[in-house]
Amino acid sequence: MIVTETASVYPGDWPYERAPLAAECFAGWSAVAGALHRHGSLALASIGHCGGQGSSAYSQMVLWAPSRVADPVSREVPQEMEHEDITAVIEGFATAGSMATASGLDGVEVNAASFSLLRHFLSGLTNTRTDDYGTDRLRFAREVLEATRAGLGDSAVLGLRLGCDELAPWAGITPADAVEIAGALGPLADYVVAVRAPAYDQFGARPDGHTPPGFALELAGSLRRTLPASVAVVAQGSIVDVEMAESVLAAGTADLVEMTRAQIADPDLAEKLGRGAPGEIRPCVLCNQRCLVRDARNPLVSCIGEPDSGYEWQEADGSPDPAPGVEGRALLVVGAGPAGLEAARVAARSGARVRVVEGQDHTGGALRTAAAGFGRERLGLLADWLERECRRLGVRIDLSTEAAPGDLAAHAAAGGPVLVCTGSLPAPPADTDGSVAVESAAAVLELARSGRLSELAPGPVVVDDPVGDGVGISVAELLAAAGRDLTLVTGDAVAGTQLSRTGDLAPANTRLARAGVRIVKRSVVASVGDGAVRLQDRYSGEEDTLAAAVLVTAGHALPDDRLWARAPAGSARAGDAVAPRTVYEAVLEGRRAARALAGGVS
Repeated sequence: MIVTETASVYPGDWPYERAPLAAECFAGWSAVAGALHRHGSLALASIGHCGGQGSSAYSQMVLWAPSRVADPVSREVPQEMEHEDITAVIEGFATAGSMATASGLDGVEVNAASFSLLRHFLSGLTNTRTDDYGTDRLRFAREVLEATRAGLGDSAVLGLRLGCDELAPWAGITPADAVEIAGALGPLADYVVAVRAPAYDQFGARPDGHTPPGFALELAGSLRRTLPASVAVVAQGSIVDVEMAESVLAAGTADLVEMTRAQIADPDLAEKLGRGAPGEIRPCVLCNQRCLVRDARNPLVSCIGEPDSGYEWQEADGSPDPAPGVEGRALLVVGAGPAGLEAARVAARSGARVRVVEGQDHTGGALRTAAAGFGRERLGLLADWLERECRRLGVRIDLSTEAAPGDLAAHAAAGGPVLVCTGSLPAPPADTDGSVAVESAAAVLELARSGRLSELAPGPVVVDDPVGDGVGISVAELLAAAGRDLTLVTGDAVAGTQLSRTGDLAPANTRLARAGVRIVKRSVVASVGDGAVRLQDRYSGEEDTLAAAVLVTAGHALPDDRLWARAPAGSARAGDAVAPRTVYEAVLEGRRAARALAGGVS
């Protein structure tokens, strides 16, 4: 069963730029239904209204909500809905349901979880009304479900996505409240999805790897024990591993399992399961780096491990596998990081004979290093998968082997293409008199990966984080957990500014505070020596001094282009060997390089 992105049932609800409006979805829903029905899948549309969690930036209209309660994220105060407004939204749900079935869809899922007007009416945090819609907080949701059912007809599927925990027990919906709400509303639907919907955390319903997968399973289990057998219960909440999904069904915790990010990471998940090849499923690493919606940059939803997700409609780059014209060609890849392994995988799928040469004793490169960071362990799963797929496809991987320019020249002379994926090198260290050890963030993570973190010099640690992309915070959390006295220095007004792109900005700062990490903001490192790190305020120029035994620099690394400078003509490069890259960019460039090497083959 595939459920499309939530479409707004009322024109005034335009929560983000790409948000669909149900009234304009008929053709799209019809196309989706036709595509899915050819494969025997059910096709449903999610419909909803964001209420006070919306945005007036696009509609240029006032937000609607049950009461005049400002949203904690946008701080915008909505209009308290009049009865005619409530009636208009209810009619919007009924019309959307009718349109969905007319378009060929099998039903709809009504959103009463994150970003939902229905949840706002159900919650004491956001519903302080004194009329019937306040004294009976279930009334609005009940009328919406009844109207939607009338629009759908009895034979279509009606689902309810229910926020079961707002993580605000003083007034918000609690798991105990959810049991009562589900008991009243659940029988009006064919299935209920049990969702954690934090009231004060925009991305708390779909956190990253710092939160263990399956975090909402207890909510699903409580609803399953409450609802009649005729109402199916759906479990969700970072369920991205097939083994967990199967265990949920086997234990009777739920009747269905929602796997969203898992199928962005590998759109062929169901097909691979169907032919008995679960080991080939590309893992979801729960990084949220490319798969968040409601991003102010308005990118397409994609995946760091499967960059074609979201871009299937683009014909220019072609499909990822196989790369035509490579069959039988011998490819030499230098570097077994994500770019090199992805290039080797794609080329091998196309029939090329691929050899990967790696100077270290393990594959994965910077991806494996990053996985040593706090809460980033799942990144290692992607490195494992890339290596496993390469070996399954017959790629020869030579570890602890340095490639020399002569090796590249000999391979090229024999007619084989060369791809250089040698990664990066730390930026030159800060000048020091030796009283303060200066280490790169990558070096500290490597110590952690190899179980040698105790080798880091004892004493106070200062982490300099000029980038704010999460690497410095990851190292700070790692060292704080190891009991180190630690200060994080950032030039920004808040630590980890770039984490706003992954939804981890507020959670990361919360974790730092709980770990006792001191944060010095708006400052840059001016000099190092005499057992201290001297800082300068970016705006006032005022200086400060921090006692330190170790300075960890989390700035950008630089391309390791030493081999590239002596590579034979016609060679290509990808990943950090080009410029500092994210995992997404490295994988994408490795894939593109493998396909480009097909050019010129007779």
